[in-house]
Amino acid sequence: MTYKRNRLLYAIMIIVVITLGLCSRKLTNVLPNFLNIYMGDALWALMIFIGFGFIFREMKTKTITFMGISFCYLIELSQLYHGDFINNIRKTTLGGLVLGYGFLWSDLLAYAVGISVGVIIDILLEVIQKRRKKIL
Repeated sequence: MTYKRNRLLYAIMIIVVITLGLCSRKLTNVLPNFLNIYMGDALWALMIFIGFGFIFREMKTKTITFMGISFCYLIELSQLYHGDFINNIRKTTLGGLVLGYGFLWSDLLAYAVGISVGVIIDILLEVIQKRRKKIL
């Protein structure tokens, strides 16, 4: 039996994670400072993982994990380059949110945490789906 991700559920999760990510940047007094620093990056990586799960709904979780972490790390490494072209893109709101501004080693850890949360959610949803099919 092949696990197929529910695209509607994954689309809803993407919207929720984006909302939480944007709120984490605006509501800085709600959470402890340590969480505020890394929450947005972890949520961004989680959104990337869920996005890949949405697009590749039948792909194995470990493949989605590899794609997600690779994508996040490549974006972070791209922040080492500061040419005029890429900096002009970064000046836009969307460009800044997607590409970021400056390389930080700590962001790599935050991405790993976000992807790990995605893996846990994905595995739990797969187990739930398999149990539901056994009952029916």
